Amino acid sequence: MKQKLSITVDKRLISKIEAKLKQGLFRNKSHVIEYAIQEFLRNGKI
Repeated sequence: MKQKLSITVDKRLISKIEAKLKQGLFRNKSHVIEYAIQEFLRNGKI
């Protein structure tokens, strides 16, 4: 089950996220963020 999460993100980062959405790589902003978090946790890098 998914839970709702609220975050504040820099405008430049939002622009990059929206560009990925326009490319059709992700369904929505939540999908982009979820993918990024999974990759971060998988790679264990900051």
